[in-house]
Amino acid sequence: MTELHAASRSTPPKRPARAALLEAAARRFYAYGLAGTGIDTITSEAGVARKSLYNNFASKAELVTAYLHARHEEWMELYRARLAGADNAVERVLAVFDAYADHAGLAYDRGFRGCGLLNAAAELPAGDPGRQIVRRHKEEVEALLAGHVSELLPDSAEQAGAVARHLAFLLEGSMARAGLEGDDRCIREARRIAAGLIGRL
Repeated sequence: MTELHAASRSTPPKRPARAALLEAAARRFYAYGLAGTGIDTITSEAGVARKSLYNNFASKAELVTAYLHARHEEWMELYRARLAGADNAVERVLAVFDAYADHAGLAYDRGFRGCGLLNAAAELPAGDPGRQIVRRHKEEVEALLAGHVSELLPDSAEQAGAVARHLAFLLEGSMARAGLEGDDRCIREARRIAAGLIGRL
């Protein structure tokens, strides 16, 4: 084997610039906020030239949008994994809470700081497209809850919607407290409360 072939086998392939930038932005935006993270910091951490960022994203705002979409998809992957192991409607409802707890349990550079989407939305002005992305995520989570609750209340769509909204508010409140406390205990407690609520339906 030539030295060139040996080197190519031992050196891992370089990450595409777009993926590297998104990963660096995700870490920095979550740990330090949108305003607290500059373009130079992101490109340095990603190991790419500043020009590479603008070759992949028209602006920092576009990078923020991509980050928000990626954060949504990250949660959806956790939810789908939990859903795959759920055997009934009650477990499917609780899979939503479990996915939030799983998100809280991910390895964050500076610890868990709550919902990354809501943290980002808090920094964006009213009417910003990024806030709409966050709103759609929260609405989708509530819709998922409503779909699972409707399995428990097939003859009462109105009640199913009301219960789902109650659960969504319980989930969001627990996530906010969990972010302040830096761990998933409040989400786990909210899951237990949710289990009691839907167990009585």
